[in-house]
Amino acid sequence: MLTIYVDADACPVKAEIYKVAGRTGCKVVLVSNAPLRLPTECQAELVVVGSEFDAADNWIAEHAGGRDIVITADIPLADRAIKNGAVVIGNSGRPFTPDSIGSALATRALMADLRAMGEVSGNNAPMGQRDRSQFLQTLDQAVQALKAGRQPKWR
Repeated sequence: MLTIYVDADACPVKAEIYKVAGRTGCKVVLVSNAPLRLPTECQAELVVVGSEFDAADNWIAEHAGGRDIVITADIPLADRAIKNGAVVIGNSGRPFTPDSIGSALATRALMADLRAMGEVSGNNAPMGQRDRSQFLQTLDQAVQALKAGRQPKWR
């Protein structure tokens, strides 16, 4: 069975994940530092890990593999999951790939340096309907490709 692992604590697209999983029969594993309500619209499991730094990321990286999908905004986790063969999608619907993860890691490091120097501040823009639609399309494309026994081809 195809499994979708979700870095769930701050994931803004859980409803969209449940919608796709319910329609396609995928299992959802929510990994969190605290208890969450399980959805009723799909087969889901909740894994509550400790509150240690990166506990959820470490659990996902240890369990997600070649025929799985990981949903996360955490770029280092995305890198680890890709190295394990998982398909990784960011909360905005942007897929992380072996070809794109290096530049994502570099950009993350640059932004951390700029924030530390006080050159930039602020958070990411809030999720809009277009982002949610893009996420749904990307997740559905990944599920359909993996169910057909192939890797998704991103445009």
